[in-house]
Amino acid sequence: MGVAALAVAPTSPAKAAALSRVLIIEDERALSDVLVYNLQREGYDTIVAHDGQEGVRKAQTLLPDLILLDLMLPGLGGLDVCRELRAGERTRDIPIVMLTAKAEETDQVVGFKMGADDYVTKPFSVKVLLERIKALHRRLETSGEPVDLIEHLNVRIDRVRHRAYVEDQELGLTPTEFRLLECLLRQPGRAFSRHQLMDAAIGDGAIVLERTIDVHIKTLRRKLGDTDLIETVRGVGYRFRERAPE
Repeated sequence: MGVAALAVAPTSPAKAAALSRVLIIEDERALSDVLVYNLQREGYDTIVAHDGQEGVRKAQTLLPDLILLDLMLPGLGGLDVCRELRAGERTRDIPIVMLTAKAEETDQVVGFKMGADDYVTKPFSVKVLLERIKALHRRLETSGEPVDLIEHLNVRIDRVRHRAYVEDQELGLTPTEFRLLECLLRQPGRAFSRHQLMDAAIGDGAIVLERTIDVHIKTLRRKLGDTDLIETVRGVGYRFRERAPE
């Protein structure tokens, strides 16, 4: 499967990543399962896509903190995925680590020219890969951009503590509601389809159908105490209000 070690001992909670979200774009399911297992042991939140188009969609919708990108993907290849993400305003700065069986120097050069931040060849050690991820995460933390606190129109999400607030009042959200609110709040003004919100809401143990998104949105509006914060986009889905009403 291209991994030199199946699992590594987890770090202590103090050293683990602060719930950074990692998107794994890898068509080899055995390998993606190993990566999910090890990343979650380290405290990371993981998302998986098994082809390039799905990877681009999830990256644009969920805005992960880091992407592990296989170069050899069915359909839209890894280099094309990287090129598309680097061209997007919201995704251009997301760190990308390319995973590939290609070890030739020319392939690495092409990967870096396309915007990859690091390049790991298969087979690789999970421990080494985790250290590279942590290094990129530290670089992102020192860039001055708050990645764990999201706030807009007096609604605030703390990703580290997994809590949400309206002003100083904590909201009692379910995990599914929290993921939906985070998705909407990170990109105010952007209209999300119900299918995209399904991608955002799916987590461990979550069963989310397209028709249940409307129910979750209705509950979120009630808990927010302002039904106008989440707007209905007719024929599309929903968006978080971009500006306060004048």
